[in-house]
Amino acid sequence: MASSKEYLDFILEQLSELEEMSYRPMMGEYILYYRGKIIGGIYDNRLLLKPVKLVMDQLGQTRLERPYEGAKEMILLEELEDKSFLARLIKEMYEVLPAPKVKKKA
Repeated sequence: MASSKEYLDFILEQLSELEEMSYRPMMGEYILYYRGKIIGGIYDNRLLLKPVKLVMDQLGQTRLERPYEGAKEMILLEELEDKSFLARLIKEMYEVLPAPKVKKKA
């Protein structure tokens, strides 16, 4: 099942305290970026974040799910109401994520 544009809009509204959020459609789902780094995505109308230890520690009990068959597990974020908490979580996550790989020109 592909994710709906309405769910994407809802998630972007919940993350509206972050100025540099962007997304890219990918095979019916959406990859989410913060300041150019991939933080996770929307898969089957679920917000999944990269499994960063810092996020897992802050959330306490975390549920890991696969975005699609054969993929690595990601953190399922179910508590989406607190915009300030989400913004803080993404900002802290950004600090520990690796820089995007630079593509070599052919």
